Amino acid sequence: MTDRTADSTTGGVAMTERNETATQRITGSVANAAKRTGSAVASTARTSGPAGAERAAAGGSSRRARLLLSRIDPWSVMKMAFLLSIALSVVLIVAVFVIWSVLGAAGVWDAINQAVQDVVGDSSAGWNVQDYLGLARVMGFTMVVSVVNIVLMTAVATLAAFLYNMAAALLGGVEVELTEN
Repeated sequence: MTDRTADSTTGGVAMTERNETATQRITGSVANAAKRTGSAVASTARTSGPAGAERAAAGGSSRRARLLLSRIDPWSVMKMAFLLSIALSVVLIVAVFVIWSVLGAAGVWDAINQAVQDVVGDSSAGWNVQDYLGLARVMGFTMVVSVVNIVLMTAVATLAAFLYNMAAALLGGVEVELTEN
């Protein structure tokens, strides 16, 4: 309450002083952050050899960090594997349909029927390859394979995450080097 009274009676002088103080604090924070970034670049240059020193001297803002991948969350792996396997199944179903349609439009089924009739003779007049490789049968088989693929891919990826976590607990995990540009 006293600040407001002082501001209104002195014509905003106290407010200006507070703004200048806040500006000095922000400027000091920015300068400290720049110093920290500069020291991080310098320490990176020291640890990454001559190439890193040249990059730091040239003014590049590239930083490197060596991290250890010590644990993978099995739940997130399961979700990602499930979604990716569903996407793969959709691609497989569409690809089989397109390939079957292109083969039909190209006359491959008729050519196979004609070749069988030529080889066997008149007794095969009632035989049709599409009775065995019809669109409904092929798409049904593709759907079954897709469902099995979804279940197996999800289970194997989740199991792999559990196995990685156990191995990382024993051996320490995988070391990864990340670079910031």
